[in-house]
Amino acid sequence: MRHSTAKTFFKSALVAAGLVIGSLTAASALTSDEQQKLSQVNTYFNSVKTMNGDFIQFGPDGGQSEGKFYIARPGKVRFYYNPPAKLDIISDGKSVSVKDRKMATQDIWPLSQTPLRFLLAENIDLQKDANVTNVLVEPDLITVTLTDQTTFNSGILTLIFDAKTYELKQWTVTDAQGYDTTVAVYNVVANGPTNKDLFKIDYLANTRQNQK
Repeated sequence: MRHSTAKTFFKSALVAAGLVIGSLTAASALTSDEQQKLSQVNTYFNSVKTMNGDFIQFGPDGGQSEGKFYIARPGKVRFYYNPPAKLDIISDGKSVSVKDRKMATQDIWPLSQTPLRFLLAENIDLQKDANVTNVLVEPDLITVTLTDQTTFNSGILTLIFDAKTYELKQWTVTDAQGYDTTVAVYNVVANGPTNKDLFKIDYLANTRQNQK
């Protein structure tokens, strides 16, 4: 359960827009309006250095969990799941730790091998750094779809932004089997104060774990 929940989180498909890889528009074929919207999303994203709020996660099996998140770019994030979930996910800028508070275990992976790297880069450029396959501009939402090939995601990653403020509203990852996991964020505070202790990984915990 611990490993599947962790990978489910990283695979969280940020907006299932009913698209499949074979029917997506190539990034080079984006219209000028779509490219402009993507540029505005980049501009907003790069203006936000810290962020915190609440999240709710919907899994492919219909399961639901909630918690708090904290972001300090570049590279740092904390997702703390409320009980009865026992997960605590931390990125310190180099690694991502997934701790199971119930089992007292911790797994660590390179940040570069998770989709979190798109959200935590110092300078985000979705056009340059990601394989954007579609931009859907609607009156209230902008949906950016991209493909990603990493340890945790071989499929479609979708980001949904508010069309007026360009704030990130939710993300979804559709894995190679077509399963979606969606994470929506709310009560978000941007560029507020943050506590650096939130992003500390206890690397010694792995040493203690391996000695048992």
